[in-house]
Amino acid sequence: MAWLEGSALAETLRGLGIWTYGLLNLAHILGIATLFGAVVLLDLRLIGLWRSIPAAHLIRPTVPIAILGFLTAATSGIMMFSFNTTEYHGNPFLYTKLPLIVAGLVNVAVIQRLGAWRRAAAGEPESAGDQRLLASFGALSLLIWLGVIACGRMIGYW
Repeated sequence: MAWLEGSALAETLRGLGIWTYGLLNLAHILGIATLFGAVVLLDLRLIGLWRSIPAAHLIRPTVPIAILGFLTAATSGIMMFSFNTTEYHGNPFLYTKLPLIVAGLVNVAVIQRLGAWRRAAAGEPESAGDQRLLASFGALSLLIWLGVIACGRMIGYW
């Protein structure tokens, strides 16, 4: 943590002025909103809402939007974290948030390898058990990303 706080990135960011942290925080919030907005729509569809809308019609726009949101949130989050890294040492919410992010990314990697996902993304008919499998992954995804957001908010209050 001390290495990151003393890195060239952190030094550069701190040297950019008083507004830097606030603008990074804004970017982080916009990234989170973009990521979670896309995740909520897609996961609720996977859980079973809006069955009249083919999953493929939601997958096509929401996946790239979620990727953009994640990259924005992760980049700005690392930059914000570098400002005062050592202050977060021992913060249980940070040590919970980071593994939850990894779990969320693993969930994405696993679901995208499932035949049920590939069929849904291609607009093909479901096989037996597809709905239940996708609903399970969708519910897990919602819980994970809600946990990430909750822990992120709580980091500053520890």
